[in-house]
Amino acid sequence: MVELSGISIESEEIVEYLKQELYLKEICHKLLCQRIIQRVAQEQGITITPEEIQAEADRQRYQRRLESAEATLAWLEDQMITVEEWEMGIRRYLLAQKLAEALFEQEVEKYFVEHRLDFEQVSFYKITVPYEQLAQELLYQIEEDEISFYEAAHLYDVDEQRRLYCGYEGQFYRWKLKPELAALIFGARLGEVIGPCKSEQGYDLLLVEEFTMAELTEEIRKDILNNLFQEWLNSELNYLLHHSSSP
Repeated sequence: MVELSGISIESEEIVEYLKQELYLKEICHKLLCQRIIQRVAQEQGITITPEEIQAEADRQRYQRRLESAEATLAWLEDQMITVEEWEMGIRRYLLAQKLAEALFEQEVEKYFVEHRLDFEQVSFYKITVPYEQLAQELLYQIEEDEISFYEAAHLYDVDEQRRLYCGYEGQFYRWKLKPELAALIFGARLGEVIGPCKSEQGYDLLLVEEFTMAELTEEIRKDILNNLFQEWLNSELNYLLHHSSSP
């Protein structure tokens, strides 16, 4: 049973809600994944020290701007957890991190080399309009210098946020783009306007601002490590589920 603002909620109610909202299977899978992590970490002799838990707790407090013990306790109360439960969650998080390092640290560089193209980045602008005829007209006006790409985006883009940034879509890794879009963008020249291209929202015009060559940064290293770990964990979970259901 848990209490929220003095109102009691039975554990059975929580389970029934999770079932009705189709969340229960996902939660059970996460619990099984935690069992796998604990088992393999124990086999690997991986442990978490109180000092490591404290350091991570301090990092989380700093991130959430919890500058005093009173503010931290108030936040924990709002989250409906105790200090001990928070520390257990931190321990599970650190255990997963350490296990990922132990299992896949030596494979990160090899993976990066084999998938280097996926980690190239591109910054680009986009204009999306509802009609192909309008996209064609804007393309003509841009090519004839009657209007700049950025002015057109500010005036005509269907996306309000992109209008405010004059069409700036952002910086993306190749692997985060749909294959057909990645082929178009990475095959373009800097400053070249691409399109019109049919999309879910209408018709797009694209402008490539900058290409960034792939480099194994700390951020990419962490992404690769996490991806390798998640693939392994999903494989272990599938094996566990299949094995347990076999006659």
